Amino acid sequence: MRPRKAWMLVLLLALAQLLAVASAGAPDEDSSDKEDAIEEDEEEDEDEDDDDDDLEVKEENGVLILNDANFDNFVADKDTVLLEFYAPWCGHCKQFAPEYEKIAATLKENDPPIPVAKIDATSESALASRFDVSGYPTIKILKKGQEVDYEGSRTQEEIVAKVKEVSQPNWTPPPEVTLVLTKDNFDEVVNDADIILVEFYAPWCGHCKKLAPEYEKAAKELSKSSPPIPLAKVDAIAETDLAKRFDVSSYPTLKIFRKGKAFSYNGPREKYGIVDYMMEQSGPPSKQILALKQVQEFLKDRDDVIIIGVFKSESDPAYQLYQDAANSLREDYKFHHTFSTEIAKFLKVSLGKLVVMQPEKFQSKYEPKSYVMDIKDSTEAAAIAEHVVKHTLPLVGHRKAADAKRYTRRPLVVVYYSVDFSFDYRAATQFWRNKVLEVAKDFPEYTFAVADEEDFATELKDLGLSESGEEVNAAILDEGGRRFAMEPDDFDADALRDFVTAFKKGKLKPVIKSQPVPKNNKGPVKVVVGKTFDSIVMDPKKDVLIEFYAPWCGHCKQLEPVYTSLGKKYKGHKNLVIAKMDATANDVTSDRYPLQGSRISRFLLHLT
Repeated sequence: MRPRKAWMLVLLLALAQLLAVASAGAPDEDSSDKEDAIEEDEEEDEDEDDDDDDLEVKEENGVLILNDANFDNFVADKDTVLLEFYAPWCGHCKQFAPEYEKIAATLKENDPPIPVAKIDATSESALASRFDVSGYPTIKILKKGQEVDYEGSRTQEEIVAKVKEVSQPNWTPPPEVTLVLTKDNFDEVVNDADIILVEFYAPWCGHCKKLAPEYEKAAKELSKSSPPIPLAKVDAIAETDLAKRFDVSSYPTLKIFRKGKAFSYNGPREKYGIVDYMMEQSGPPSKQILALKQVQEFLKDRDDVIIIGVFKSESDPAYQLYQDAANSLREDYKFHHTFSTEIAKFLKVSLGKLVVMQPEKFQSKYEPKSYVMDIKDSTEAAAIAEHVVKHTLPLVGHRKAADAKRYTRRPLVVVYYSVDFSFDYRAATQFWRNKVLEVAKDFPEYTFAVADEEDFATELKDLGLSESGEEVNAAILDEGGRRFAMEPDDFDADALRDFVTAFKKGKLKPVIKSQPVPKNNKGPVKVVVGKTFDSIVMDPKKDVLIEFYAPWCGHCKQLEPVYTSLGKKYKGHKNLVIAKMDATANDVTSDRYPLQGSRISRFLLHLT
């Protein structure tokens, strides 16, 4: 009998072999099927005729029509070709069509003539994907097979001029604006820059190749800003020491550097997104408060945490440390600073202090009005950031979809109702929040929040509370994705306290999102749902390979026949189960195997 731990290697090898066959497109053909082979031979001549038809380049009003089949053959021997990717339903494309036909007529008279072609991007998906077409119409120029982006206007005069320029024998692409960094120039360039974005890439990485043209376009745009914001790149495969120094483990990895200090880049990865993000990042991370009235308005009207550093001047070392900390958290919080002694007096602090406080609507008698930190020369920016994050949330905060990352600490007790802090509804909102405060003060180890029931309608539905009929509902979100719903009842502080106490004592049963249990589950791949995860996957007598998939996932659909073949191959093994579960419709009920992130499909091998 095969040792159980050896199943991992056996299954992985089998799956790899099946995937290799599938990706190579090799049919699992029985050699005895001679009649099929003969029929294929007889059809070859017909296929060749069809291929000839596909390779034919047709013309419409002077514009050539290219497709996936004839494209490479047509452009192979052409010096310069003008291309338009269009969609038949696109209004802009229809409007541009007469202009494009004029362009074709003009370039046909050129010496030598320059071919002008169009491609239906909705039907010729391979070409659209190859040239990263995401909008219509998209104009591109090919020079000896190399893509040249066209960024001008859609006018005959401008397009013809650009195409003629590119068609000149001595034309060469302009040099890249993106700086190339190596171990020899990295520190010199990065340490001297007020701000610079650096991409660590791998030459073979598909995501890096897709990012490259957008990154270069962003570099061109940002080079025109005042002051210019440089973009740079590092070949992480060649510059292994630099990659290791900055903990680069995946590609592409983007980092922002400010005078040599590295910060995470969490922005978009297309031209305009990169430009907007870097323009925002280039500004100061903290805004100065000049008048006491601003602080008073913050306290009265703001609905988010108030963070103010109080300093002597911009040359104050504590101020510089504060700026570094603010830079590391600038995407999540709004930072302010002041040099006003009047504001310092109002806040009841001396210079060199950091004050974190809540607006009046979130203050209560159960918690301090502010949390003050003394910033000294020896204080590290990380310690300042930690102080901010630690005191960001009030005892009972307002959980919103936009700031969900602030509420990742578990257990999280959430009370759902119609939350509205505007003037007309604030009293009703605070009425229920005050009842939550009475309980929250006695459970400091838990995070408490109120949340608007409409904003979290999906979450309420998953909890089985969307049709509870109650004005107020409550739930506890625990580690490992486990969720506990409070039985629908008249809500008050005592009911909530009983609910939280029962959770603390381990007396509650979690809510399990699950599809119905299959009546017939005898196929080669066993179907697992939330209600059967423990009984099937965690069975101590069996080894289980389970795939977590999403019904809409293209990779999952492509894998399905391969995975089914694997199931058939090992169906006769009594103590081995090949299984699958729709991860979008079912919960994983074991803390040992939490599903995090968005990668679909994924596999889990549970060995007893």
